[in-house]
Amino acid sequence: MIPFRYLAIDGQGKRQTGQLLAESKAEAVARLQAQRMLIIELHVSQGRWETLFSSPRISQRQLVRLTEQLATLLDAGQPIESVLELLVRQAARGPQRDVVERLLEQVKAGDLLSTALAREDRVFSSFYISLVRAGEASGTLSESLAHLAEHLERAHAQRTELISALIYPAFLVAGVLGSLGLLLAYVVPQFVPIFADLGIVLPLLTKAVLWLGELMERWGVVMALVAAFSAGCVLVSLRDRRRRERFDASLLRCGALGSFWLAVDVARLAQVLGTLLEKRVALLTSLDIARRVVTNYAMRAAVSKAAQETREGASLADALARTRVFPELAVQMIGVGEQSGQLGEMLLKLARIYDKQNQTSIKRFMAALVPTLTLLMTAMVALIMLAILLPLMSLTSNI
Repeated sequence: MIPFRYLAIDGQGKRQTGQLLAESKAEAVARLQAQRMLIIELHVSQGRWETLFSSPRISQRQLVRLTEQLATLLDAGQPIESVLELLVRQAARGPQRDVVERLLEQVKAGDLLSTALAREDRVFSSFYISLVRAGEASGTLSESLAHLAEHLERAHAQRTELISALIYPAFLVAGVLGSLGLLLAYVVPQFVPIFADLGIVLPLLTKAVLWLGELMERWGVVMALVAAFSAGCVLVSLRDRRRRERFDASLLRCGALGSFWLAVDVARLAQVLGTLLEKRVALLTSLDIARRVVTNYAMRAAVSKAAQETREGASLADALARTRVFPELAVQMIGVGEQSGQLGEMLLKLARIYDKQNQTSIKRFMAALVPTLTLLMTAMVALIMLAILLPLMSLTSNI
């Protein structure tokens, strides 16, 4: 028997998740359908070690390139089977070729591309699969894949830009903190016996720095281990969904940082939800898929609650407003989109607004981060040096 994990919607429209044992995937599908469930996801349940040592996933850059090739070749009028055969011949040996080969085998066996993609759920997200399925149903598969490639490229570019911008500040912080640690743990303690032999009255600043240096020398390793252990305990505790929701809710209230994180998740949610609705995917199904791209658990819970109220007949804008999490601008634009019957288009406009706002915020933050860090770290080093020099200067003036 094979363990399968599933995500489905039951006859009352409620999301159901769980695990079942079956001889094959076809049997698992049949058993769920016999319970009148609409299957959204179904995959073999893997243990931690199996997942850790299973075959590597293809990179985001490779996924973007693969999607672009599929869109271009299908738009040229090539059948999907021929397209996949061409991609297999062109691809170098590796994870990407293995994935395309498995897709080709399933398509040759008569499966739709979306069905084959669903079996590779470690590579292709629910959003990806749903958009392909919508394209197959509407006869616009190449267009759907082109939209997917554009979306993935934009997300990859934003992530790469942010990582690149953070490289220099990260090295700066690591270098200066390392220098401060060496000063406090190894250099400053060398002056303790010197000042004791001189028998001079030490300024308060010097006493504080010497005490901190002795503390680092004696207990530095223990303090580092305690900090690492505490951080590990916090991360483990945040695996609990309720604790994580409370923690993420508190982060949203952290001034500028909370506002920025909220804007990032609103943009991501609006982009995915708007794209799905434009491809004629049902609202409730779109909400269930789109909420998974939200990284903040408090927001994700709010979307789930809004989806439940929408399922019971409320408008999406009213349901989101009652969560008291989403910005007023987002709620108003969603309300306008619902009233005009252009919710998908309005959500995409909302995503563009917040994307521009987020890019501006990131540029301003990065422009101010490096000078601020430089000044802060310079001041800390200068403070330590001043604490060492003050007693020596007073001794020199008394001679």
